[in-house]
Amino acid sequence: MKKKYITNLSESEKSILVDSGTESPFSGKYNKFFDKGTYVCKACEAQLFESNFKFDSHCGWPSFDDAIKGSVIKRRDTSLGRIRTEIICVQCEGHLGHVFEGENYTEKNTRYCVNSLSLKFIPTL
Repeated sequence: MKKKYITNLSESEKSILVDSGTESPFSGKYNKFFDKGTYVCKACEAQLFESNFKFDSHCGWPSFDDAIKGSVIKRRDTSLGRIRTEIICVQCEGHLGHVFEGENYTEKNTRYCVNSLSLKFIPTL
């Protein structure tokens, strides 16, 4: 799928958002970050996740139990020889990470596992 208007990114950000890469676990600046605000797409600044959706899953990547309604597209990903569900930004089609269900981390039983490099945080004032 061709990415829509993704520009002005570092090589590391491009490797995630454009090439569907993954940052190393426990390396992202938002992994242990819990300030109040909104997480937006690093490429296009579309709103993706609210801070009250975020929780510490101890998996090494920022985890959210929900996304802002209509902000992400879910699609089947078999790239590692197993079936996963990729999440991409609805506005620019940038790769964000994957969503997992049935792990019992939260009442919603959903974990959006997101690369910090695909996000930008906007604090609540």
